[in-house]
Amino acid sequence: MSNSLTVIILSYNEEKHITRCIQNLKRVSDNIIIIDSMSTDRTVEIATALGATVVQRPWPGNHSDQFNWALDNCNITTTWTMRMDCDEYLLDELIDEINTKLPLAKPETGGFIIKRRVIFMDKWMKRGGFYPHRLLRIWRTGTGKLEERAMDEHVVLEKGETEAFQHDMVDHNLNDLTWWTHKQNNYASREVKDLLDIEKGTTSANNVDVSLSGEQSSRKRWIKEKVYSKIPLFVRPFIYFIYRYFIRLGFLDGGAGLVWHFLQGFWYRFLVDAKMYELKRNNRLR
Repeated sequence: MSNSLTVIILSYNEEKHITRCIQNLKRVSDNIIIIDSMSTDRTVEIATALGATVVQRPWPGNHSDQFNWALDNCNITTTWTMRMDCDEYLLDELIDEINTKLPLAKPETGGFIIKRRVIFMDKWMKRGGFYPHRLLRIWRTGTGKLEERAMDEHVVLEKGETEAFQHDMVDHNLNDLTWWTHKQNNYASREVKDLLDIEKGTTSANNVDVSLSGEQSSRKRWIKEKVYSKIPLFVRPFIYFIYRYFIRLGFLDGGAGLVWHFLQGFWYRFLVDAKMYELKRNNRLR
């Protein structure tokens, strides 16, 4: 276990996940900070009992504000900082890799990219172009910030090169489908704002490098801004679902895969377009 790593986690009513999360992360760090948005369940009680440092701060409206506040105000003195979510955990192989490689990192290494796999209805969503999802999750303290945007916020590294760990972290939410669809509905409203910012040309200035030749987040952002956002409303969800479910073989993920790729790859994006259509229609009627 490395004592040179601080893990920051944002939480709100996460008693279903917090024990698994903290116990898993204690295998790589003794410095776990929970920024809790005034939970009303046992999240704070459980996290405190497990030895995490808990700081409560009302939800400011977006992840970037809350996370960057933690970076600026939690007096992080370790060499490295890590971002995790309550419903995520590290595989055993990744834990060993972090504990082995982090103390031996080259001076020019500014951060580490980790592959994330999604477990949905207890099944790994391996296909549909959804895996591996490569994310910058560990960086030298003081050199990274969460970019300020409504959706798809990534850690932006101010300096240094990146390396990639070989093994995976896991996103495995234990809540039911009712909870999941409610969360996606909230995400859809944020996605509308993000797409409107793209239309106005006010997003890229705050982005990671947007290009096809960059890291995965950069390539995905380029496709979203230069291709997806240009396709007409209500047409693009169909195209995206066909791409994921048939061309990228999402149908091989079975019954859970059908639910995942349809809801996350079509329904969610159709809902985004419907909200955008409603917003623009109301603006025209005023």
